[in-house]
Amino acid sequence: MSDEERIDDGNSTVLDRPPQEQRNDLRRPPLWQVVIHNDDFTPMDFVVALLITIFQKSEQEATMIMLDIHKKGKGIGGIYPRDIADMRVLQVKAFAEGREHPLLATIEQVPD
Repeated sequence: MSDEERIDDGNSTVLDRPPQEQRNDLRRPPLWQVVIHNDDFTPMDFVVALLITIFQKSEQEATMIMLDIHKKGKGIGGIYPRDIADMRVLQVKAFAEGREHPLLATIEQVPD
């Protein structure tokens, strides 16, 4: 540790800034996308309502995502840190099961 990184008040040594190797190790946590999967049983209007309620999408956004789910087999409800993505999956499951729909949601890590 160089002298310029230290401040000595006579009683203890306090670092003015962390050593270089510690400063470079900070990374943002990875993000996860909540993927909603198509099925042959869940009504389209229910999926739109779910996207509005759980993912706070506008009606227009929710409709576009629902069409992706319908046409492509899956769509992205939102992108979050892992714990929030997990919570959204549980919310989707509870919302769908409470209305007797088999809608499936999973999470996938967003590529860097």
